[in-house]
Amino acid sequence: MYYKFLAEEILKEAAGKRVDFIGFSIGAFIELQSCRYMGNGVKNLHLVSAAAPLEAGGYLEDMAGKQVFQLVNAFPALFILLSYWQGLMALLFPNALFRLLFASAVGEDKALVAGHAFQSHITKVLRSCFIGRVRGYARDINAYVHSWGTTLAEISVNTHIWHGAEDNWSPPLMADYLKSAIPGCTSIKIYKGLSHYSCLYRAAPELCNLLGKA
Repeated sequence: MYYKFLAEEILKEAAGKRVDFIGFSIGAFIELQSCRYMGNGVKNLHLVSAAAPLEAGGYLEDMAGKQVFQLVNAFPALFILLSYWQGLMALLFPNALFRLLFASAVGEDKALVAGHAFQSHITKVLRSCFIGRVRGYARDINAYVHSWGTTLAEISVNTHIWHGAEDNWSPPLMADYLKSAIPGCTSIKIYKGLSHYSCLYRAAPELCNLLGKA
C-alpha cells in the first residue's frame, strides 16, 4: 500500500528518532494516512489549513476546488485530461495557471497573491507538482475525494490544528470536524482574517519556534 510505503521510508530516514509531521491542505490527508503505519515513530502532527473528508459534511459547496472534486467523481477520465492540461499550463504558461487557481482568493490570501515573491514561489511549486508528476497528483486527489473519514479514529498521536477563519479552500468547519474526529487532537488555533495560504505563512514561524524547542 502506498501510505504504508511512505511511512516505512520516513521511518527509515528518521533512523529511530521520533518525527514531527506537518501537513498542509490536502497534504494533511497524506500525512494522516501515513501516520497510521508509523506506530510510536511520530511525536506530533500539525495540520495546517487541513482538508477534512468530503463525506463528513456539506463542505463541497464552499470549497474553491469544488469543480475539480466533482469532476473526479463524475467524470474521472476528464479529470485526468484536466490534470494533464494543468501540467501543460505549468510548463508553458505558469503565470496564467497561477492567476486561474488564485482567482477566488479571499481574506489575507488576496494580499499574498498580489505579491511578487508569493507568485514566484507558487509558480515554482506548480511546475514541480505538475511537470512529470501528473499521475501522482491525480492519484492523491482521487484518494482524497473517496471515503476515508473512518481512518481518523486511528490517530491517537498528539495532534495540533492551525486554520484560517476565512479559508475557502478548506472551510473552517473542516477544522472543527478534524478536532472532533481525531482522538489525539489536543489543540486548535483559528486565525481571524486569514485564509488558506495566509494561515500557512502565519503558522510557519510559530511552528519553527515550537520545533526548535522540541
